[in-house]
Amino acid sequence: MTRKSKELGEKGEQIAADYLSRKGYRIIERNWIFDHKELDIIAYHGDDLVFVEVKTRTGYQYEHPLEAISTGKIRNLVVAADAFLRMRNLDVESRFDVVTVVFYGEKFELQHYPGAFIPPVN
Repeated sequence: MTRKSKELGEKGEQIAADYLSRKGYRIIERNWIFDHKELDIIAYHGDDLVFVEVKTRTGYQYEHPLEAISTGKIRNLVVAADAFLRMRNLDVESRFDVVTVVFYGEKFELQHYPGAFIPPVN
């Protein structure tokens, strides 16, 4: 990952975190890592624990940011979320949201997809 793309991702994650906070989400972790698998944002929304994947892009040159979330990526998110729940000994309702941030110069478009996917059953 280039320094420029890392900075873009960090900027998108900050915008997403600010947005979620304004919407009443209580952020408890950012960039939580388990076994090389990262959860961008972990937050409570009411009583639900929400694992948020943030995808940031500049324009739609190739694909919509949602299309970058592969089956393998979903599997990694689920493994990391399960580890987080076990390590914290939490037994709460949880879900996976996706926030996309697409920059057009200095302006951006943010979309929030609550319950974006349902974890596969093993």
